[in-house]
Amino acid sequence: MDARDDIRFETRGSAGWVTLSRPQALNALTHAMCIALESQLRAWADDDAVRFVVIEGEGRAFSAGGDIQALYDARQNPLYRFFADEYRLNALIRRFAKPYVALIDGIVMGGGVGVSVHGSHRVLTQNATFAMPEVGIGFFPDVGGSYFLPRMAGCTGIWMGLTGARAKWGDCLAWGFATHCVEAGDLDALKQRLAQVAHPDAALAEFAIVPPPETSDADRAAIDRAFAGDSLDAILSAARHEADHAAEWAKRDAAAFSRHSPTSLHVALRQLREGGSLSMDDCMRMEYRIVTRMLQGADFYEGIRAAIIDKGDTPRWRPATLGEVSPGAVDAFFAALPGGELELQ
Repeated sequence: MDARDDIRFETRGSAGWVTLSRPQALNALTHAMCIALESQLRAWADDDAVRFVVIEGEGRAFSAGGDIQALYDARQNPLYRFFADEYRLNALIRRFAKPYVALIDGIVMGGGVGVSVHGSHRVLTQNATFAMPEVGIGFFPDVGGSYFLPRMAGCTGIWMGLTGARAKWGDCLAWGFATHCVEAGDLDALKQRLAQVAHPDAALAEFAIVPPPETSDADRAAIDRAFAGDSLDAILSAARHEADHAAEWAKRDAAAFSRHSPTSLHVALRQLREGGSLSMDDCMRMEYRIVTRMLQGADFYEGIRAAIIDKGDTPRWRPATLGEVSPGAVDAFFAALPGGELELQ
């Protein structure tokens, strides 16, 4: 089976149309799909007949992320090329000169975020759920998470990256992940209009609505207070303080810290703090430095084992607590690569 079975390309009117077509796997991205999408985007970039790009997922998910089962199965083989190609794709989407419209009508996580959020238009329905849960499997919020998460409203992106919290369409629009919201019942009509127009804004203007945020103003203010800290100790202390004042999200998040990889949490906080002042390309180079070291460690594979292989097992992180992760160990993830930086062009 090759990428043609998992991702489809066609033109509809002025639109180059991409369909992620692995519904049985929630459209999880494979290496071959990433390579095929990059090649097609480069071709459409030079095709004057294609005025914009639309990407959607088949079934009940846009994309639940990368195919981590396949990554686990390939753990004895070099995985660096997969991440290098995926990160190059993310950077290409960010700099893509034509409108790029992601139609998100279901789960969007991890790698699925990487092929959607960096485009010009992110259109969510009420069925959409957005999350970056990587720290829960001993990884970090990659695929450009270091670029877009710190640029979300207030500290919402930092909160989502460190806790794996999920957001629905109203919050996504208010916080900057979504650019438009459309009722799921209008999605087919929107697709028909997109196939008839020269620019997606003309079609979106007919269907876009503004749902209210799901998170209250009080909880949003508390999230901003708690996740403004520069250290995990400060953030965890602030979250516990909010939990003592009956904030349900804070009770959940304070507990989540004890389940996530301590190394991943330390790396993710530094990644997100630094990424807020870096360009997208520099963020992707930083993430490639991090992933190269993550692939040499144990927590990523242990996290996949516990979550996917031995479903529901408790992962055995190394080190096991936040306090055991030394500053030097964190620094090592960000050090320059002996073989040179990731090439993006």
